[in-house]
Amino acid sequence: MIDDLSKWKNKLYFGDNLDILREYFPAECVDLIYLDPPFNSQATYNVLFGEKNGSQSQAQITAFEDTWHWGPESQNAYSELIDRADKLSDLIEALQRFLGANDMMAYLVMMAIRLAELHRVLKPKGSIYLHCDPLASHYLKLIMDAVFGFQCYHAEIIWKRFSSHGNVYKNYGKVHDVVLFYSKTQTTKWNQPYAALKEDYVTGHFTHQESDTGRRYRLQNVLNPNKDRPNLTYEWNGHLRVWKWTKDRMQELHDQGRLYYSSTGYPALKQYLDESKGQKVDDVWNDIKPLTHSGKERLGYPTQKPEALLERIISASSNEGDLVLDPFCGCGTTIAVAERLRRRWIGIDITYLAITLVRNRLEGAFSDENADEVDLEKAQARNVIHRLNYEIIGDPRDLASARALADKDRHEFERWITGKLGASHFKDKKKGADSGIDGRIKFLEYSGEARTIIVQVKSGGVGVSQIRDLIGVVKREKAAIGVFVTLNPPTKPMEKEALTEGYFVPLNIQGMPDQTHKVPRIQILTVQDLLNGATLMYPAMIHTTFKKPERQYRERAAEQGFLALSQE
Repeated sequence: MIDDLSKWKNKLYFGDNLDILREYFPAECVDLIYLDPPFNSQATYNVLFGEKNGSQSQAQITAFEDTWHWGPESQNAYSELIDRADKLSDLIEALQRFLGANDMMAYLVMMAIRLAELHRVLKPKGSIYLHCDPLASHYLKLIMDAVFGFQCYHAEIIWKRFSSHGNVYKNYGKVHDVVLFYSKTQTTKWNQPYAALKEDYVTGHFTHQESDTGRRYRLQNVLNPNKDRPNLTYEWNGHLRVWKWTKDRMQELHDQGRLYYSSTGYPALKQYLDESKGQKVDDVWNDIKPLTHSGKERLGYPTQKPEALLERIISASSNEGDLVLDPFCGCGTTIAVAERLRRRWIGIDITYLAITLVRNRLEGAFSDENADEVDLEKAQARNVIHRLNYEIIGDPRDLASARALADKDRHEFERWITGKLGASHFKDKKKGADSGIDGRIKFLEYSGEARTIIVQVKSGGVGVSQIRDLIGVVKREKAAIGVFVTLNPPTKPMEKEALTEGYFVPLNIQGMPDQTHKVPRIQILTVQDLLNGATLMYPAMIHTTFKKPERQYRERAAEQGFLALSQE
């Protein structure tokens, strides 16, 4: 048992896992990696998000789309892989000649470059499990051989994902997934997993029962297969054989009543059913049932896997306190199981709602305040109730995920928007007393005059009255510019009202009005505009075109503590 997990802050990253791995992860820092990457499915899946209070909030987001198409991104990844000049680059080049520049190749290229990064961050004794579709598993196995080495291959696990497959008339039913198990080196952590013994196996093998205790047992051979063992060759109960144990050990087993003797006095070992750990797990997993549509675990996530699957993997290839990484964490099954098994964890996903879904899942399963007395008692007995300690890193990158964030936490939505604009969040904003300010931006004119921009953020319905309110706040605060950021499109009257306030005309370094760099005093930006790369307009931003701003300007900016944004 590890001493304390509270000092480690688990992490959920929003964004492209390749960028995040390269930016945040040092080499050899992860003990176990599980990944279930999306395959080229030619479909779009939606996640239904249920609020804790039971209301059916229909916040939706695309969980993943068919992004594995050959294009500039995959071409760039291909070029980077070829430049490596190693076994992986040789394989990728050969696959490209074989497959061509198609969707399958795009998928393999995008996976190869990520697997190379995952190899970098994995510890020497670490393991990786790649969950994949049988349509691509043979290609991915080649890539895994190139990245991790064929000598570090351990198993191709077949998981029977479905009990049956309908509409099968001209082919065999496709009911399984493939999980490729590799390690960083040939020495890796391993905790032997066991599966429950099947009833027919128990009745067929444990056929003996002790009359006094009622314990069921089976008989095991006590002979040594190696005949050339003089130290184990002796006579026992009238039989001269090469035994499995020394004579002293054989005597101990006899004294403990663990030897069974036939009518001729020949011994056999009693293996008791109640001492059996179960059956050692092999590479065909048909004992882990798939999730049903009405199952308790079901969250509505299309690629969700059962917790039992991840529990087996995490338990077998890591210990308490180890760091588990899921770079395609989705609805967070890996994260939830790692938390329950007292592992440290990091999850990465490219959709913000997936991150929010993981947060809800964690808080619903592990937070003390969300458990009633009975459940809390059971949870404490399993040692899973402890203080959650994690942080979320990253931003929404599409409109759906931005809307999901706003639905979940409007204050966090405001913080995201103000941060995206480079504004300081207005922390003095109190509940029930809206000052009309969500953020402020300060900039310095070339004249040396300090100016302020007021930012308002709205995630609900909008109308012209809100623009009038912003105008009033700008005048009250004697601000230079007001910016209205809206999740929903603005109305025509809103745009017309904003135009009535005219322009802010900055002063140049001589203190004279600079009409060439005037900007609208009231600006309206949509969240989609920001996601598309739009920025608000103000003089410090406009002056970024100057490679070497006047020394006098830079000195004034430094004196007043402003960042001279025009420096490059």
